Amino acid sequence: MAARPTWQGHLKLSLVTCPVALYTATTSTNDVRFHLINPDTNNRIRMVPTDPDTGPVERSDLVRGYEVSKDEYVLFDDADFDQVKLESTKTISIDRFVDEADIDRLYWADPFFVVPEKGAGVEAFAVIRDAMKKQGKVALGQLVLRGKERQLALEVRDKGLIAYTLRAHDEVRDAADYFDDIPTVKADADMVEIAARIIGQKEGDFDASQFKDRYDEALREMIKAKAKGGKGVVDIAEPDDTNVIDLMAALKNSLKGGGGDKKPAAKKAPAKKPAAKKKSAA
Repeated sequence: MAARPTWQGHLKLSLVTCPVALYTATTSTNDVRFHLINPDTNNRIRMVPTDPDTGPVERSDLVRGYEVSKDEYVLFDDADFDQVKLESTKTISIDRFVDEADIDRLYWADPFFVVPEKGAGVEAFAVIRDAMKKQGKVALGQLVLRGKERQLALEVRDKGLIAYTLRAHDEVRDAADYFDDIPTVKADADMVEIAARIIGQKEGDFDASQFKDRYDEALREMIKAKAKGGKGVVDIAEPDDTNVIDLMAALKNSLKGGGGDKKPAAKKAPAKKPAAKKKSAA
């Protein structure tokens, strides 16, 4: 396994324990990344830690500080953090099992692969995994990760487990603060029916491989053009204004057009220009 584990410790269900490792299930290595450059010299800018009184300092000499009052800090070094010992620092203890539907989607956060360490603990891991699969439940536990104790939701995936960090209650904003001011509008039943049929036309299966970051692709095209000495201008078609005056007419035209087919046949759409002329003539 090429990747390094994000965390190593034990998974515990009652008296059954096994050593496991967590690996981040997502990656950002394919993102376009930029550096800060001095355009006069083409040199990459280096961020140097600087004390306002003494000047540059070595990053390895720095410690962390918690501000208790203006310009007054309580200092912490690595040894201080090591003294805070919780069970969840080295152990994911499963406390409870719930139905997946019981966890609001707003609380789900980062996914991790949970993999058993090689050795005698693999059998214990298999027992926990298969028992969870048999019961069809999501396990809840705690874990200290990146300097913070987080609640985890664990579910069975193939031969392993997926652990999702869950946001704390005070990290999730109340939807009522944003939705309560939305005006109460009684939608026209006929319009809703037409919109529902449009949704039916666009129905399809989720396929993550079909999603492309068009902004990222446009940046890459600009990078190629600039590397060859060009200006790197990438033209992107601007969307039409959506100031709909006759909502019913817009819905009916959308239904006729069908647009947004998820099948490859949708690529033939440009050949239907006569139909488009009839529409615009109407």
